[in-house]
Amino acid sequence: MWRFLEYLLIAGYIVVLLVVSHWIGDQAYSWMPVEATAEAQKVDRLFSFLTAIGAFIILGLLGMMVYSVLFFRAPKNDYSEGHPSRGDLRLEFLWTVTPTLLVLWLAFQSFNIYQQLDILGLQQIVHLHTPLEEPVYAELSDDQPKPAAETIDVFVKQWDWSFRYPNNITSNELHLPVNRRTRLNLHAKDVLHSFYVPEFRLQQYIVPGRDIDIVVTPTRMGEYQLKDALFSGTYFALMTAKVQIESFEQYNQWLTTAENQTIAWENQAVAEYKQPPKTLFKSNWYTVVPEQPAIAEKRKVRNDT
Repeated sequence: MWRFLEYLLIAGYIVVLLVVSHWIGDQAYSWMPVEATAEAQKVDRLFSFLTAIGAFIILGLLGMMVYSVLFFRAPKNDYSEGHPSRGDLRLEFLWTVTPTLLVLWLAFQSFNIYQQLDILGLQQIVHLHTPLEEPVYAELSDDQPKPAAETIDVFVKQWDWSFRYPNNITSNELHLPVNRRTRLNLHAKDVLHSFYVPEFRLQQYIVPGRDIDIVVTPTRMGEYQLKDALFSGTYFALMTAKVQIESFEQYNQWLTTAENQTIAWENQAVAEYKQPPKTLFKSNWYTVVPEQPAIAEKRKVRNDT
């Protein structure tokens, strides 16, 4: 009878553990920045799943230790050794097979989610090509995405970002239409950089001498911040840019407005460089002198390529 109650207690604890772990996994969504792209939703789903699995393991081990302390405590003044577990094939099978199955399950779930990302078009998310090559798309089917609606060129250097749109407007702000797949063609002019928007859940290295494409599908309108995730020197912290996700009508309106007026911006690194030193002694470390961006308009666009 006691053995039955013991098994019933363990089964009940496992059920409670599953419910609590699932709840903790759901809470993991709130630990991350807001989801601004379709790709971010899939990445967060994987993160939530891994969090739930981790909570199940931690709480399971904690419960096992508490259970052992409560029901298998040695009597007072009993210093004898416990029953050795070596040679117990059932126990060795359990602690070998269980972690193996768990890792395989995690791998399957991860692969499944990344396959879903592929359906969104991430099989094309990183496409390295030489200037003589053209992107090659697989034959489209019902479960495959259409090619990106348009391409925006992204140029990065020490110490600023600039963006060139289909109508040849160049700006220091990245504007993206919501619910439309947009291809970003990334170019680094000097050293390694990294395109990173936390709300996109995508981080892509930008290699000098290579054109690297990423495809994003914005789903949430708002203003976000682009960062360089690779340390590149003195003014690294100033290498940010505003990312504006807006409706398709607002996006076209912005393009039209930008086409009919001069666009000018100030490099934050230039302003910082002009400030007098705030230290008593100069370090004399080599620093790339910031270059003031040129004024760009429809008829006079900087040639960053």
